[in-house]
Amino acid sequence: MPNAFVNTSLMDGFADAPHITAEQTGLANQGLYGPDDYVLDVGKNSEAQILTNNSIRIFDAVYVIQGRRDVIPANGYTDVTIDNGSQGMYRHDIIVRRYQKDASSEVETTSYAVIKGTPTSSSSAATDPDVPTGDIRSGATLHNMKLYRVNLEGLNIVSVEPLFNVLCTLDELNSNLSKHIHTVITATTLTGTAVGSTKTISMPDLANWQEIRIMTEIGDESRVVHTIDRSIGTPFSFIDSAYASTSYNGKMTVTVDWDNNAIKITPNRVAGWTVANLRITRVWGTIRI
Repeated sequence: MPNAFVNTSLMDGFADAPHITAEQTGLANQGLYGPDDYVLDVGKNSEAQILTNNSIRIFDAVYVIQGRRDVIPANGYTDVTIDNGSQGMYRHDIIVRRYQKDASSEVETTSYAVIKGTPTSSSSAATDPDVPTGDIRSGATLHNMKLYRVNLEGLNIVSVEPLFNVLCTLDELNSNLSKHIHTVITATTLTGTAVGSTKTISMPDLANWQEIRIMTEIGDESRVVHTIDRSIGTPFSFIDSAYASTSYNGKMTVTVDWDNNAIKITPNRVAGWTVANLRITRVWGTIRI
């Protein structure tokens, strides 16, 4: 005979009996996925296909409805019925994934449903119907996750617009984050040689980056970080200048040569300071190719 249900807050611990509730799972999932409604990025992601002017097919998906995971099997689908349109009229219907909880048995279920809009005589006046929602965490027994807006013109379904968010996988998230990790390309101070003369510094690692940042300094008056994306074009040049007084001022041109993986420095003017005071102090990559 199985052991009686154990009430415990420790979901991930051994209790020698069933002990995890739907409420606990839902709350934990809200902490992982977020508190709202989502489609997880797997399978066909609840893709919609118009079959006829009265039928739309919804393909497989993994829904997370305020923490409740709702899994439609791979290659599964459901055909949702849309009420007839009216000649010369416009209407918006909303297809939802409906969560319900029986108040007496506490059994929770999900299903597709259509919330029908009100027909109007002009497309601009057509609006979405009210979609009842609830807070499952607080005990709501009904909540509708919006999936699609169905646009009807006369008797025809003319379009189906998605209204849900698709969460990326952890693998995709990790891949995207790795592209945005700032990596120092060089922390060596780079300077020109003489006013009017261009110095070229080879940086092979530029080939790996879509976007870089360059910190320039002039004397003790200016420190600026410049963001350069290779989509701007190559070579790309910018001018940095600083003016402390007529006795102390400077100006230089910095060029990023993406094609040849190089940065060029040209001191244009310097007074009071030396050419060495017109410098690049750091170059780092921010978005990988």
